[in-house]
Amino acid sequence: MFDLAQAAVEGALAAGAEYADARVVVAKNQSIVVLNQEPQSIDQTERAGVGVRALAGSSWGFYATSDLNPLAARRAGEKSAAIARASSTVPGPVMPLAAVPVVDDSYQTPHDEDPFAVPISDKVDMLVEVTATMQSVAGIALAGSNLSFWDTDKWFVSSQGHRIHQHLVESGGGFDATAVGESETQRRSYPQSFGQYETGGYEAVRRWDFPGNAGRIAEEAAALLRAPEIEEGEKALILEGSQLALQIHESVGHAIELDRILGWEAAFAGTSHLELEKLSKHRYGSSLMNITADATLPGALGTFGYDDEGTAAQCVDIVREGIWVGVLSGRDSASIAGLSPGGMVRADGYNRLPMVRMTNVGLLPGDSSLEGLIADTKDGVYMATNRSWSIDDRRLNFQFGCEIAWEIKNGRLGRMVKNPTYTGITPQFWAQLDKLAGGDEWVHWGTPNCGKGQPMQVAHTGHSAAPGRFARVRVGVRA
Repeated sequence: MFDLAQAAVEGALAAGAEYADARVVVAKNQSIVVLNQEPQSIDQTERAGVGVRALAGSSWGFYATSDLNPLAARRAGEKSAAIARASSTVPGPVMPLAAVPVVDDSYQTPHDEDPFAVPISDKVDMLVEVTATMQSVAGIALAGSNLSFWDTDKWFVSSQGHRIHQHLVESGGGFDATAVGESETQRRSYPQSFGQYETGGYEAVRRWDFPGNAGRIAEEAAALLRAPEIEEGEKALILEGSQLALQIHESVGHAIELDRILGWEAAFAGTSHLELEKLSKHRYGSSLMNITADATLPGALGTFGYDDEGTAAQCVDIVREGIWVGVLSGRDSASIAGLSPGGMVRADGYNRLPMVRMTNVGLLPGDSSLEGLIADTKDGVYMATNRSWSIDDRRLNFQFGCEIAWEIKNGRLGRMVKNPTYTGITPQFWAQLDKLAGGDEWVHWGTPNCGKGQPMQVAHTGHSAAPGRFARVRVGVRA
């Protein structure tokens, strides 16, 4: 595979590229879906190919082929260089690449149990059991469960001398119960609304104990039909960890992508309210807000050894004590901005151009606990599990809906309320962060469906978070 990648790079250089790199990727995916105790789909796919980037002056060229022979790889390199040369006829600033160490290395995801070696029958039986448990609860009309696994090999070669092999293993899934009433439906999900995904083997699924949580989730969905609506007002808001993780993803993660900040990228999620000249000056939130982009976290979904342009995984400070101090970058965007590259460039498969993507963008924990947050709250609401989200194309104005919430009165959880929402403006919202749970409740939540670019690429990202409290937030807005 290294020979194929090398042939692609040599083809690009021979055709006039100043720099080239190539990735040979062999990717396997398995997904299983069960609805109401009946298997709906059992899919297994495998894709393989080589993708080549070529740099000429101010422009990149990219070409990919699924033909895995040296001649086809070399021709792919030649075509990528031709595309770069054609693009450079509309000149822009010269595109230097920030320096990174040139390495010959390998990386493998630590895992205990190969998810593809676990019999499909065992996986289906577990999902059927989960849906049966949920259907045994009165009022549950739909009970769904799913699992997904990825096994990806990458061989990377650059004209600067990189030779890197990576073997990445990712596992996860989830389930949900839908209760149907006379005029409404209510849904509860586990472990979060998208399911929970991690780097690792089947042990990542076992750890979340789907069968042991199915009954509770179904009972909560049914109870929501009888619960009162949340009242509109301003009060203290405690967010459960997975909801806070999505808040990070939407109001921080996309905003700190350097290609958006520079105006290079606006597709799918818009641009950013951040301005590069305000780096290390702009106040993003309260002094409790400490966010990192850390691709080295064991088990987190955005963890790897090297990104797709050969930069080593690393931990980068993004917000330190409320001040914006870092970005998500690649070798080209970092160089333009005068920053060190963060190793945050990835592609969705061999046939997509690598771009700046989130790694594990997480909020560092505090020193309290969920129990402590509640006990310290006189009048508030505790919301859990995302149901809907909306945010403008500069990542400023947002409204989120959650699946379930409980009122908090004088330090105690009160009645369950349904259809909870909260709204805010990014820096004003994060300025209200006044208390965080500690490391024992800090979870590397995985998001397997982050979209970006045209054609759209789907990235796997991680967002570490523990429950957090925001002092005063508008909740219950329905318009």
